[in-house]
Amino acid sequence: LRRWGIDTRIVRIFNTYGPRMAFDDGRVVSNFIVQALRGAPLTVFGDGRQTRSFCFVDDLVDGIVAMSRADSVSGPINLGNPGEFTMLQLAHEVAELVGTKVAVAEAPLPADDPKQRKPDITRARELLGFEPKVQLREGLARTIDEIRARLDARASADRSGARR
Repeated sequence: LRRWGIDTRIVRIFNTYGPRMAFDDGRVVSNFIVQALRGAPLTVFGDGRQTRSFCFVDDLVDGIVAMSRADSVSGPINLGNPGEFTMLQLAHEVAELVGTKVAVAEAPLPADDPKQRKPDITRARELLGFEPKVQLREGLARTIDEIRARLDARASADRSGARR
């Protein structure tokens, strides 16, 4: 792209979550929330001690906007939240925020599942002034509220459709 003089920006997006996530996209946050809201056991792969970092969508958008406005930033920039949580911590946090007592069901750990995923956002901090602001608990609460509302609306539509 340098050849044609095109200004490009590359961001590496790490685990992002928030309202309007698809229910069945296979991501751990939406899986746990939907399972908890339905009263089903939360599926944890392996022993649940592998860690992940979760970036709330609002923070990610702020980072992308900052990148789009930055002057002469070359190379990719990692955008995410470096705060780490085990899968068991995430499961317990979701269950507590949903307000229900749910079990954790263990499933075999996929062979290629990494033990840790944590972005190094040093360049984003230095070059963009990027710093995630939304803590996991707050972001999960906002995400749970929105997913709960969609599930309730879907159930209501299903009930009204069944009455016809």
